[in-house]
Amino acid sequence: MSRSTYQLTTVGLLAAMVLVSCVPSMKVREVQHNAPLTYAGSEDTTDVASVPWEAFFTDPDLRSLIDSALANNQELNIMVQEIELARNEARARKGEYLPFVDIGAAADLEKVGEFTRNGAVEHNLPIAEERAFPEPLPNLTLAARASWEVDVWKRLRNVKKAAVMRYLGTMEGRNFMTTQLVAEIADSYYELMALDNQLEILRNNIAIQKDALEVVKLEKQAAKVTELAVRRFEAEVLKNRSIQFVIQQRITEMENRINFLVGRYPQPVVRNSASFSTLVVDSIYTGLPAQLLSYRPDVRRAELELEAAKLDVRSAKANFYPSVRLSAGVGLNAFDASHLIETPASLVYNLAGDLVAPLVNRNAIKAIYANANARQLQAVYDYERTVLNAYVEVVNQLANIDNLRNSYDLRKQQVDALSSSITISNNLFRSARADYMEVLLTQRDALESKFELVETRKQQMNAKVAIYQALGGGWR
Repeated sequence: MSRSTYQLTTVGLLAAMVLVSCVPSMKVREVQHNAPLTYAGSEDTTDVASVPWEAFFTDPDLRSLIDSALANNQELNIMVQEIELARNEARARKGEYLPFVDIGAAADLEKVGEFTRNGAVEHNLPIAEERAFPEPLPNLTLAARASWEVDVWKRLRNVKKAAVMRYLGTMEGRNFMTTQLVAEIADSYYELMALDNQLEILRNNIAIQKDALEVVKLEKQAAKVTELAVRRFEAEVLKNRSIQFVIQQRITEMENRINFLVGRYPQPVVRNSASFSTLVVDSIYTGLPAQLLSYRPDVRRAELELEAAKLDVRSAKANFYPSVRLSAGVGLNAFDASHLIETPASLVYNLAGDLVAPLVNRNAIKAIYANANARQLQAVYDYERTVLNAYVEVVNQLANIDNLRNSYDLRKQQVDALSSSITISNNLFRSARADYMEVLLTQRDALESKFELVETRKQQMNAKVAIYQALGGGWR
C-alpha cells in the first residue's frame, strides 16, 4: 500500500469513528410483563382456545354457515390480498441487500467538431491512423454491470426482517379477523333462533288472549263486565299482533345479515330453533393468562409489530454510519460491429468502491431515528394495552357466564310461576273472584317473562362465544 493510500484510509477510518461517536442516544423501554398468573386462582392449563371451531360448535347448521363464510366472506378475502402485498414487500426488501446485476447493450453515433478537443486530436493524426476511425464515429457496447451495498451495519437486513415481521403480522391479522367472523356468525345465529322462539311465544300468547277475549265477551253478555273490559282485551290482542310483525322484520334483517357474512344473496337460513331452549353453556376451560400470548391473534400481531419496530430503530441508527458500495462492470466495446467480439482488444472492465458517510444533513437522519424510536415506544405501549385488554375480556366473560347462569335459573322460576298464574287468574275471573285487569296484567307479565327468559338464554350463548373468542379460539 502506497503512503498516500494509507493516509487516505486512515483519514477515512478516523472520520467514520467520529461520526459513529455522534449517534444520539434514545430512550429504550422494555415490555412490562405484570399480568396475573391465574384466573381466580385456577392453575388448570387446559384451554378451550386450542379446540378448533368445528369441535366447539356442535350445531351442524351453524358449522355449515361458518365454513361457507370462511370461504366466501369478502372482507376476509380482501385481507388475504393484504397478506400477499406484505409478502411481496418482504421479498422486495430481501433483494435490496443482495448484489444488483444487469446486462445491457448500447449503441451511439458521434460526430465531433474540428475545433473541439477530440476533433483537433483526430484531424492532426497521420493519414494512416485517420483511416482507422470512421467519421462519424460509432460506439457499440455490450456489458454486464453489478453494484452491491455491503451491509456492514445490517441496515438492509434489519429492514428485511422488519418487513418479514409485518408480513407475519398480517397473517395474524387475518387470524384475528377469522375469530371475529366466526363469533359474529355464531352470535347472529343464536339471535335468529331467539327471535324465532319469541315469535312462537307471542303467537301462543295471542291465542290465549283470544280465548280470554271470547270469555270476556260472554261475561259482558251476562252483564258481569262492561264494554271497557272487552275493549282492553281487544287492544292487548292487537298490540301483540303488531309486535309479531316487528319480530318478523328483525328475523328478516338477521337472516340477511348472516347471508351477507356468508357472502351470498338473501335466502332462508337453515336452523333448528326448537332446540334453542335446550342449549347449555358447558364448563369453559380458560387455562392460564400466559397462554393468551400464544393463542390470541391480536396479541401475537402486536408482538410482531413490536419486533418490527425494534428492527426499524436499528436500521435507522445505521444511517449514521458510513456505507460501503462496490460496483463493477465487464463487457465488450468497439466502434465497429466486426471488432466487437475481438478480445482482448474490445474487452473493457471496471471496478470501484465507495465509502460514504453523512456529514452535513444529519438533522434529517436524527429525525428519522427519533421517529423510529417513538414508533418503537408506541409499539411497546400497544402491546401492553393489547395484553391488558385480552385479560380484561376473559375476566369479564367469566363473570358474565356465572351471573347469567344464576339469572337464568331465577327467570325460569319466574316463568313457571307466571305461567301457572294465568290459569289461576282465568278461573278466578270466571268465578267473579278477580277482575279483568288482574287477568290482563298476569298475561302481560307472563309474556314479558318468557321473552326475558329467551333473551337471557341468548345472552348465555353469546357469552359462550365471547369467552371462546377472548381466549383466542376460532381461527384454527
